[in-house]
Amino acid sequence: MRVLMINGSPRSGGNTSIALSEMIKVFDAEGVKAEVVQIGSKDIRGCIACGSCREKGRCVFDDVVNELAPKFEAADGLVVASPVYYASANATLIACLDRLFYSTGFDKTMKVGASVVVARRGGLSATFDELNKYFTICGMPVASSQYWNSVHGREKGQASEDLEGLQTMRVLARNMTFLMKSIALGKEKYGFPEKEAWQPTHFIR
Repeated sequence: MRVLMINGSPRSGGNTSIALSEMIKVFDAEGVKAEVVQIGSKDIRGCIACGSCREKGRCVFDDVVNELAPKFEAADGLVVASPVYYASANATLIACLDRLFYSTGFDKTMKVGASVVVARRGGLSATFDELNKYFTICGMPVASSQYWNSVHGREKGQASEDLEGLQTMRVLARNMTFLMKSIALGKEKYGFPEKEAWQPTHFIR
C-alpha cells in the first residue's frame, strides 16, 4: 500500500506537519509506505483552462504538479492537508489540486482520499468540506475518523498539545489503511463497479 500526502502549508515542520506525522506513525506500523510532498511555499499558478493537458497528457505548466501526477497514479490513497486561511485552504494548495486533478487522465476510482485541516480556532469544517470535493467528483472513497479531520494550533508546535486532534489523526490513518486494504481485496475478488458512459448535461436552453 502506498499513500501520497500533500502538505499545503508553507511552514516546514509546522502544525500541519505535526498532524501528518501522527498519521505516518500508524502507516509505518501498518506497513503502508507514505510519501510527503510539501508544496505550500512553491510557485504554483492556477489553471488557465487552456485544455493543453487533454492533448499532451500533462499540464502545460511544468512544475511540481507534473511531478506529483505519477506519484498520485501509483498511490492507493491521497492525503491533502492545509492550514486554514479565511475559512479556506492555502491558495497554493488549491491551485495545485485544481491542476493535478484536471490534467491527469488516469482513473482515480477507488483511490482513498482524506483531507486534514489545521487552524487556531475557526474555519476548519469549511476547509474540510472544500478539500473533500476533489475526491467525491472522481469516484474516490473518503476516509473518515472519530471527528472531522482537524487539529488545532497557531504557533509552531502547538498542534502537539491537541491530544484529541492527534488521536483523530491516528484513527484516520487506521481507517484509511483498512479501506485501502479492503478495496484491494474487493478488487481482486469482485472487480471494480461497472462504469457507464458519461452523459454530460449543459444547462443552456
